Amino acid sequence: MPPPPPLRSATVAEAPLDCALCPRLVAFRTANQAAHPDFFNAPVPSFGPETARLLVVGLAPGLKGANRTGRPFTGDYAGATLYPALVRAGLAHGRFDARPDDGLVLDDAMVTNAVRCVPPENKPIGQETNACRPFLAARIAALPRLRVILALGRIAHDNTLRALGQRLKDHPFGHGAEHDLGGLTLVDSYHCSRYNVNTGRLTEAMFQTVVDRAKALLA
Repeated sequence: MPPPPPLRSATVAEAPLDCALCPRLVAFRTANQAAHPDFFNAPVPSFGPETARLLVVGLAPGLKGANRTGRPFTGDYAGATLYPALVRAGLAHGRFDARPDDGLVLDDAMVTNAVRCVPPENKPIGQETNACRPFLAARIAALPRLRVILALGRIAHDNTLRALGQRLKDHPFGHGAEHDLGGLTLVDSYHCSRYNVNTGRLTEAMFQTVVDRAKALLA
């Protein structure tokens, strides 16, 4: 089945580095710029090629992860689960070393976040996810070969559905769940956070199974 026509969006796919849409996030970003002047401290852009057929959607940058390094899922625990899984699935190559200059290359996948700025306590509020959603919609629309979206966690799942104009009640979140969105398939996974892995809610094998399934759906 060919990919669906691109969605139309007047918003650019990446937030400007001085984005001022969310006062709470701007204040937090400004404080971190003073406390950590060597950090990236700006909306974190998506990582991966525009030709990607798989889009991985996370929640938001971590304070000492992507907010520090400037690359999604880089510098925190979740990236050490996500990127090796993409490599094993044949969606990326190279070595992930938690640095933006580690040489890791995404081949048929792009990684982004529902909220592009780091939120206090890693918890964005509703107004912030709403304000950032046009960037997610534009990111989806800008990928002409997109076939599958892998949502990491419920917030990523909900925001992806809303960005696509879908009703949440028609597509309940569940680990391993698949949702036919009319030319796009949304696949759900628990977020590969330290908490979920340490508590056993998500194992490496469980996560790899979902990533491998997302890869299979590209065929």
